[in-house]
Amino acid sequence: MNILVVDDSAFMRKIIVDLLKDMPGIEVAGTARNGKQALEALSSQKIDLVLMDVEMPVMGGLEALKNIKETMNTPVIMLSSLTNKEVTIEALALGANDFVEKPVNLMAIQDEWILDFHMKIKSVGSKGKPFVKMDAASVKAVSSRNAETGEKIASSQLATHIRALVIGASTGGPRALLTIIRSLPVATKVPIFIVQHMPKGFTSSFAQRMNQETNISVCEAEDGMIIDRKVYLCPGDYHMTLKDGKIRLNQKPKLHGTRPAVDYLFTSAAQIYRRNLVAVLLTGMGKDGTVGMRDIQENGGYTIAQNKETCVVFGMPRNAVENHVVNEVLDLDSIGRKIRQIVG
Repeated sequence: MNILVVDDSAFMRKIIVDLLKDMPGIEVAGTARNGKQALEALSSQKIDLVLMDVEMPVMGGLEALKNIKETMNTPVIMLSSLTNKEVTIEALALGANDFVEKPVNLMAIQDEWILDFHMKIKSVGSKGKPFVKMDAASVKAVSSRNAETGEKIASSQLATHIRALVIGASTGGPRALLTIIRSLPVATKVPIFIVQHMPKGFTSSFAQRMNQETNISVCEAEDGMIIDRKVYLCPGDYHMTLKDGKIRLNQKPKLHGTRPAVDYLFTSAAQIYRRNLVAVLLTGMGKDGTVGMRDIQENGGYTIAQNKETCVVFGMPRNAVENHVVNEVLDLDSIGRKIRQIVG
């Protein structure tokens, strides 16, 4: 995999390049100091993935990202920090595949940060290829049609009276969620709970961005909030559960290497809403969400997974499909239409 590193800081470029050199199968195709140089490199070299700073002189990350997505659609991971979190959210809305939060202490980068960095590069750069292919049994469990494009219901039927909707997402999730949010009606009949794998500090900006895109109230969830007919986004560095008509947040150990974890929300909601619950598992790497989807199905609820073609990384949905806990596999637009029917 050939990677281009774009950052106006020579020190940061060196750190990123040194980290990439330790990864098998990775080649640093080159470096650039700004977006203009990045576009020049992309036009003359074979680049599989771009790691790009958000704020740079001459041409910033957002302008360069727009050009990349309009002309060549090379995968892009933004290099971000809390000081420019709003710009990072804008980059995700424009089509950045993911972002990596720059380490606060560049002289003492934690192993956990390096692991997350490596995982995102492998997943985004390979478009999910590291995950094993679904077998015939997995496909049949979802639908008699192709499991990646079909819309036929597998086992349990969708209840006529839905009381809540839960959504889980990781890599590529912000843009997918914005697409869904924009398709919602003026008012929702049910609460919508979302877990998006995102660091602390960024979820507040993302909730604000989603709130601007719809007439329905979207907020970052707080501990003790009384559940209403709104959209609630779990804050970074917290797990979200539901109890006694309220949202409960906790900082229990990370699950699947992440906090928040989708499984915490899904399992909690399954125990409350039972057959009157719908769960949607969107694009993302790893296996978070599968256990929760199983709990939802066992309680009579209905589960939907995003298809491979519209996923940035077909990891979490694929794992759920292979474990036979998905009722329906849909493309992103079809998921939007289904949610509109449920909440409208």
